Amino acid sequence: MAKRILAVDDSAAIRQVVSYTLSAAGYQVTEAVDGLDAVEKAGTTRFDMVLTDVNMPRMDGLTLIARLRAQPDYRAVPILVLSTESADDAKARGRAAGASGWLVKPFEPRRLLEVTARVLG
Repeated sequence: MAKRILAVDDSAAIRQVVSYTLSAAGYQVTEAVDGLDAVEKAGTTRFDMVLTDVNMPRMDGLTLIARLRAQPDYRAVPILVLSTESADDAKARGRAAGASGWLVKPFEPRRLLEVTARVLG
């Protein structure tokens, strides 16, 4: 069965590129428009990986990561941040919240696939 990935970003264009890239590689992708939407979807479906933006309305990515990490089903699930932020302090906040890795936008689809394949083993 294909690995399930939850792609969370308030930008429809980014969600589309992420979804297309991962789907073409054989992953099953579900999109969420922000952290709240992602929490709802993660509550009904068990994802193998979560890819989230940081700056979003209603619930940001770091809050989402902390919220997911608090659930037993998501303690060990890889959660990657995909953000325009690249500063070390932003990455440190991401790690503190429980992020497994960090990709900077704009991203190369090939790099996204490499990192995804690595964290999903």
